[in-house]
Amino acid sequence: MLDILLNRLPPPIVWFCTVMAFIVPYLIQKVNLRLHKYGDPPWKKKRP
Repeated sequence: MLDILLNRLPPPIVWFCTVMAFIVPYLIQKVNLRLHKYGDPPWKKKRP
């Protein structure tokens, strides 16, 4: 029974690529927000 289930799962490279498809854009967004937080000039920052 377990063998049937394991044979239906995608290969590990597919799992890896799926995880990376979410992690890479998330990390890029976080780095971009941090760069804007510390690097934007005062006139470009949003007012609260």
